[in-house]
Amino acid sequence: MQKQAAIVTGGGTGIGKSTSLLLASKGFKVVVNYSRSAKEAEETCAEIIKLGGEAIPYKANISDDKAVKEMAQKCSGMFGGIDVLVNNAGTTHFIEHNDLDALTDQVWDDIFSVNMKGTFYACRAVMPELKKSRGNIVNVTSVAGLAGNGSSIPYAMSKAALNCMTKSLAKAFAPEVRVNAVAPGPVLTRWLAPHPKMIEQSLSLTPLKRAATGDDIAAAIVFLATGTNLMTGQIIVVDGGRTM
Repeated sequence: MQKQAAIVTGGGTGIGKSTSLLLASKGFKVVVNYSRSAKEAEETCAEIIKLGGEAIPYKANISDDKAVKEMAQKCSGMFGGIDVLVNNAGTTHFIEHNDLDALTDQVWDDIFSVNMKGTFYACRAVMPELKKSRGNIVNVTSVAGLAGNGSSIPYAMSKAALNCMTKSLAKAFAPEVRVNAVAPGPVLTRWLAPHPKMIEQSLSLTPLKRAATGDDIAAAIVFLATGTNLMTGQIIVVDGGRTM
């Protein structure tokens, strides 16, 4: 039986790295996509290969539609198809929500070009292959898109749009392709490391009293990708109970 193949955008660090490793442990051939984190992507692939898995690093900025289409075509050719797409790549600006003057056109473009348009480009590029394989997509969104909090207003809005996109694509491409999302609360990655007060404030409102790790979120992502056949259009919140 041919191994299944997965693309994980932003797959070399944080949630993406944990997801790449977990998918590989379940027998997937993994494309570890990156834009700037070449060293980390190569290290993630090396770790997978050391454990007996198959992985390749692939550089492509997901906000570049042409580059994303090339990635999908090349990876499908190398691995004989695509079964899972994990849209993990994202970006933000940390801006107080009451500082509206700081929300320049450049800030909006930076965030929406990756978080919303880039995710759409990736979905569109792999959809023909996923329809063939009856595969699925898992988007990494955020509770910010549900509650309107988070690092900045544009970030929260981009994730809200991604939650909606998840449902729209799930409706449009069922029953061949399932599309779901995981919405994390604070995750202990390099993104939040310079912002301990933000973490402390969030945990004060969190029943389970801890932030997520990359492994926590990866477990939910891989469950949606491999552990169920009857879930689509769902936004699974993983935030220690804060938004319940």
